[in-house]
Amino acid sequence: MIQTRNNYEKEVFNGDIGRITAIRPEEREVAIQFESLEVIYDFGELDEVSPAYAISIHKAQGSEFPAVVVPVAMQHYMLLQRNLIYTAITRGKKMVVLIGQKKALGFAVGNNRTGERHSGLLARLRGDAPADQP
Repeated sequence: MIQTRNNYEKEVFNGDIGRITAIRPEEREVAIQFESLEVIYDFGELDEVSPAYAISIHKAQGSEFPAVVVPVAMQHYMLLQRNLIYTAITRGKKMVVLIGQKKALGFAVGNNRTGERHSGLLARLRGDAPADQP
């Protein structure tokens, strides 16, 4: 499981990854082992964690894993950037597997632009978004 927000009381922080060691339905709690710290969550606190069997490169930053599998496809050309491929590859301790298209990997390695993203979120929050945008 991956901790999705800081919890100073439990001493677990956004991005920490652990394993479920016990589920106790009678007590309505789950025990998760984070490195050397076991943390107990009430069922009502489980919104603080998410499954971590597949996480984004962004969430993986600062972590290492025994094995990493990275999909590389032209369908996701907006994400094909050299810095993201580098980050993905450097997360693996023993094995990294790139799955996809050679063309996509070549595009990513050659793309060192990290251009600005224009999602329109600020305009939507302000209520200024054009009518044709969701």
